[in-house]
Amino acid sequence: MGFLKTPFPRKDDRRRSNTAEFHVKFSPENLRINYYSELKYFSIGYASGLIYIYGNRYQARPVICNPNTGRYAILPNRYTYRKAYSFFGFDPIGKQYKALSIIYPTGPGRNKILTLGDGDFEWRKIKFPLGRPEIKSDGICINGVLYFLAESYQGSFEYVIVCFDVRYETFTYIDVEKFCRLINYKGKLAMIYWEDDVDIYAMCNIPKDLDEYLEENLDVDATNELRVWVLEDVEKQKWSKYAYTWTDDTFFRRHLSIAGATASGEIVFSMRKYTCKQPFYVFYFNPERNTLQRVEIQGFGEAFKKTCSVRTFVNHIEDLDVNDLKQLKSVHPPLKPEFYCLPEADTESDSDSDSESDGQGDEEG
Repeated sequence: MGFLKTPFPRKDDRRRSNTAEFHVKFSPENLRINYYSELKYFSIGYASGLIYIYGNRYQARPVICNPNTGRYAILPNRYTYRKAYSFFGFDPIGKQYKALSIIYPTGPGRNKILTLGDGDFEWRKIKFPLGRPEIKSDGICINGVLYFLAESYQGSFEYVIVCFDVRYETFTYIDVEKFCRLINYKGKLAMIYWEDDVDIYAMCNIPKDLDEYLEENLDVDATNELRVWVLEDVEKQKWSKYAYTWTDDTFFRRHLSIAGATASGEIVFSMRKYTCKQPFYVFYFNPERNTLQRVEIQGFGEAFKKTCSVRTFVNHIEDLDVNDLKQLKSVHPPLKPEFYCLPEADTESDSDSDSESDGQGDEEG
């Protein structure tokens, strides 16, 4: 796995940006990170300088790493049914990282949480009052609160933003009208979406379907209508709402992901995939000036020889107040062989679940 780090480009250096390159090689070799090539089975999170990766549900070993130092920790076994719904947050007061794992709506299991650096270093049960929602986004942690989008059924399907206080491990919710992405906009939570936005991963069951959908809908990108809602008051759920429209013949949003926003408020878009020997771009959109600048990121060709999915994080800063040696020891228990059913221990511990469903769900396709 490789990490490419680039400083925020100056105004006169936006056409091309060189990168500092970091490679992290995880041991043992049979530790598989991604779930084949289907990103909807893959969770990744970022909090205060560390990256959290949760991929293969059978081997079920989440990994936390520091891209600057190369140190990492492989977390204890955590089986989940079908999709990986897992999040990563940081408590800036207690200086603690926590991983939160949410079960699949129609499968067995319990919601669990793990505190990194804790002496027990074990997944423990946590009650999720919302029941069994369908998770719709990766998590984003802002000032000790972890946010992610979910869809629940309360007589009808409704979207909500789940707000998880990392320190006190409590949940609250914010109702939203439609599917969106979540970003950190100048230290505040913001929801961002295209006017005709859809959940493409829900529409496309396999990677081939997704690629075909993106190609077939490429022409709709001629006009980009972007909506940004910034949460100004959490208790009153008061939003400042903005709309932006622009045209650009190099910006094909179906092939881009929303990476976040810079500290100065520029919204960053990144290509979803890197294709070997092809340029890789990120785009900086300035809402105040309504300008878009494209930057070619150098270094991918040396690191990746095949087409691969890319995840981009904005404003990476290592937290010097956190003891990296204590948090990431680069040690782990022995890996067990893969299994394709719920382990007996988890079955027993899940029998008293507050949110158990009657059925076991459909089989894995």
